[in-house]
Amino acid sequence: METLKGLRILTLAAAAFAFVATASAQTSTPTTGTPSTTTSTSTTGTAQASKASTTASQAAPKQAPPGTRRNNQQQRIANGVSSGQLTAGETQHLENREAAISKETKQMRAQDDGHLTAADKAKLNNQYNNTSKQVYDDKHNANTAHYGNNEVGQRRQNQQQRIANGISSGQMTAKEAAKTEGQERQINKQVAADRAANGGKLTPGEKQQINKEQNKESQKIYDKKHNAATRKP
Repeated sequence: METLKGLRILTLAAAAFAFVATASAQTSTPTTGTPSTTTSTSTTGTAQASKASTTASQAAPKQAPPGTRRNNQQQRIANGVSSGQLTAGETQHLENREAAISKETKQMRAQDDGHLTAADKAKLNNQYNNTSKQVYDDKHNANTAHYGNNEVGQRRQNQQQRIANGISSGQMTAKEAAKTEGQERQINKQVAADRAANGGKLTPGEKQQINKEQNKESQKIYDKKHNAATRKP
C-alpha cells in the first residue's frame, strides 16, 4: 500500500511539472503570424517620415535664377506699358527698383569671382518677390494710361509702345527705361497742366511745343535701343 501511494505521488508531481513547463513555453513564445508591436510601430514611423519628406520636397520648388526672374519681370512690365495698365510714372518707379536689383546683383558677383552665394540668391529672390507684387498691384489699380483720340495722344501712345518694345526685347535696360519714362511723365504732366489752363484744350502753340519735346524723346528712345547697353540674361 505504501509503495502504491508513493507511485501515485510521483505521478502527480511529474504531471504538475509538465503543466508548468508547457505554460511557461507558451507565455515566452509569441503566436506565429502575429507581428511584434514594436516592429509595426517602427515600420509605420518610417513610412510617415518618408511621406513627410516627400511632401516637404514637393512644397518647396527650386527658385529660378536671378537672371530668369529679371527677364520675366521685365516682360511683365513691358506688357503693362503696352496695354496701358502701367502709366509712365508707375513704369519709372518699377524700373528704378529693377535697376537697383540689377546693380546689387553685379556687386554681389564682383565680390565672389562672378558667382552668387546661396545667401545672395535668397536676398535677390526676396527683392524680386516684392517687386513682382508691386508690378501686379500697379497693373490692377485704377491708374491707367489715357491718350485720347487726337494727335498729341497718338504721339504719346506710339512713344509708349516703342518703349515697351525696347523693354521686352532687352534693347533698353531697366535704368534706361526708367529715365525715358521719367521724361515721358514730365511731358504728360505738362499736357495735363496746359489742358487744365484752357478748358481741356490745347492751343496751337502748346501742341507745337509738346510735339517738339516728343521729337527729342523719340530720338533718345532710338539711341537707347541701339546703343551697346542691353539687358543681360
